[in-house]
Amino acid sequence: MAQQPHVLIVEDEAAQREVLAYNLEAEGFRVTRAENGEEGLLCVDEDTPDVIVLDWMMPHLSGIEVCRRIKMRPETRGIPIIMLSARSEEVDMVRGLETGADDYVVKPYSVSELMARVRTQLRRVRPATVGQVLTYDDIVLDSETHRVTRAENPLKLGPTEFRLLTTFMEKPGRVWSRDMLLDRVWGRDIYVDTRTVDVHVGRLRKILTQHGGSDPLRTVRGAGYALG
Repeated sequence: MAQQPHVLIVEDEAAQREVLAYNLEAEGFRVTRAENGEEGLLCVDEDTPDVIVLDWMMPHLSGIEVCRRIKMRPETRGIPIIMLSARSEEVDMVRGLETGADDYVVKPYSVSELMARVRTQLRRVRPATVGQVLTYDDIVLDSETHRVTRAENPLKLGPTEFRLLTTFMEKPGRVWSRDMLLDRVWGRDIYVDTRTVDVHVGRLRKILTQHGGSDPLRTVRGAGYALG
């Protein structure tokens, strides 16, 4: 469950919001709903999504302004945003994309097309969730078959170590704090002490180096852990 990709829907029309949520959940996504721009920004701060589906026309705070604020902040600018709008003119599409939106879908839209676009954006930020094989140096992780090898030697990882390695391999070089790893690997609904992260990182290190390879994980003092 902790590895479920997370989509935030920001849409003021309740019927459209629920249709989107129903279809995304049926596809295996974890969905958060927001009915206006202000609530959407709060949701981003409280539980960072992997992808945002954002309506343009909303009262008080428009989708364009929400998009601009998210893309201005270094900690959130990398979240893909799919803008929904009834505006079909090229000038409107250009404005949406120039504000920072990663994709633009005109209403009325096909739900299946929107699902495909969500998966496309997800492939950029969490490739393992869409079945891609991840590689780093001589480590290969196949998320579909749940197999990991290093220098062609098969490695046996428990479920938690597999999720940890997946997280590291999706963003090599990124420093993950213990709290961030708890959210991504264990999930927000489960209470786990941050020291548990150290224990599982230690186990993962032991598995990765069991055939004599160097330790690819880096401890960043006062910050957390990184791959490479």
